[in-house]
Amino acid sequence: MLDIGIVIVNYNVASLLRKCLRSVMESKGVALSVCVVDNCSSDGSVAMVREEFPLVHVIENPMNCGYAAANNAGLRFFFSEMPVCRYLLLLNPDTELPPDALQNMVAFMDSRPDVGVAGPMLVLPDGKLDLACRRSFPTPTVFVYRALGFSRLFPKSKRFARYNLTYLDPKQTVEVDAVVGAFMMVRREAIKHAGMLDEDFFMYGEDLDWSYRIKQLGWTVMYYPQVTVLHHKGESSKQVRTRATSEFYRAMRVFYRKHYYAQNVFLINWLMLGAIHLRGNMAYVANLLRPAGKRRMI
Repeated sequence: MLDIGIVIVNYNVASLLRKCLRSVMESKGVALSVCVVDNCSSDGSVAMVREEFPLVHVIENPMNCGYAAANNAGLRFFFSEMPVCRYLLLLNPDTELPPDALQNMVAFMDSRPDVGVAGPMLVLPDGKLDLACRRSFPTPTVFVYRALGFSRLFPKSKRFARYNLTYLDPKQTVEVDAVVGAFMMVRREAIKHAGMLDEDFFMYGEDLDWSYRIKQLGWTVMYYPQVTVLHHKGESSKQVRTRATSEFYRAMRVFYRKHYYAQNVFLINWLMLGAIHLRGNMAYVANLLRPAGKRRMI
């Protein structure tokens, strides 16, 4: 039995993928296997992996099928192969791991059989915390506070800053609603219980949805900052910034309809979906008006 099966979805970031795989291969204290799922890259990523990392399994998609579908292809590979992996790890190619990261994450999850999902502290190249590494679900209330800018105005408020939990100490191990798919370690039994990622999500929201479904089944989701991972955030999505903006807000609509629509009255649903649509259109137009090199992902 292996400790970890690692799924890395790649899209045109060969140089970062190389660094990521090197850091994975330098991991100590764990038995692991790696599957790279390439979403039709044109930068020689597949050839690089096959030449430099012959032990890594490669799945070549004939088109960019999205993040959720590509991860599912990797997960299905590990569920169909032997030996069995106790944990499955979604890992972005723009991450770099310290040698003891995987060993420490496995030890933590081994010590907590109630934990279905765990993620580490993700740190950006400038040393700042990647706020997405610990989140609350975007309930209507949380969304409104975020949309109105209250989470930025009052980052230490438990009421207003729930989405990114900025009122918490970044070094505090804590139960959260969700961690980010850039490094998302999931117990095999939790996946068998909850199922794969929802492929209605193309490149955002699938990690939130997966965490939501896993938590609904009684598993715990934990943020574990005793492990720190470097994250060169957005290197794939910045190649398609305008689409990324649209997909971010589309994912919000999909998530809302799936998990909150039935719980609320028509007026609340109309207001929420209208607000998401308006915010998305405003962000899309604002991005188009920016110089190409300064467009944002969301």
